[in-house]
Amino acid sequence: MHQLRDLMSRDVKVINPDMTIMQAAATMRDEGFGMMPVGENDRMIGTISDRDIAIRAVAEGKDSSTKVRDVMSDGVAWAFEDESVDEAVKIMSERQVRRLPVVDREKRLVGIVSLGDFAVERTEIQPAAEALAEISKP
Repeated sequence: MHQLRDLMSRDVKVINPDMTIMQAAATMRDEGFGMMPVGENDRMIGTISDRDIAIRAVAEGKDSSTKVRDVMSDGVAWAFEDESVDEAVKIMSERQVRRLPVVDREKRLVGIVSLGDFAVERTEIQPAAEALAEISKP
């Protein structure tokens, strides 16, 4: 079984909670991210996804100048880079998330893993399918 460091994307950027959702959306578009960790004072304090912007901002009629901190998801779920795919699947299933920040043992952000990353290797297809089934439960 692979460790997360073998599958994760290392192309990860942290967004500031005081940026506007318009800036966040533009960054996500330009960088090709569907989710970004939100950081303040060298700590991850949440995440913001394209879905957060759509559901918590646009659908609620909030202005594009709304701050990221007002629509982000609090309580970051994460996994260590040396943990197994099985452990990440468990965390993602429990938290019902499709993307998971990955940290080193000093708890520094080093990457992001998504369900799609699990399916890159043929041996990882089953865990990805199981995770998707759990995450998608109502």
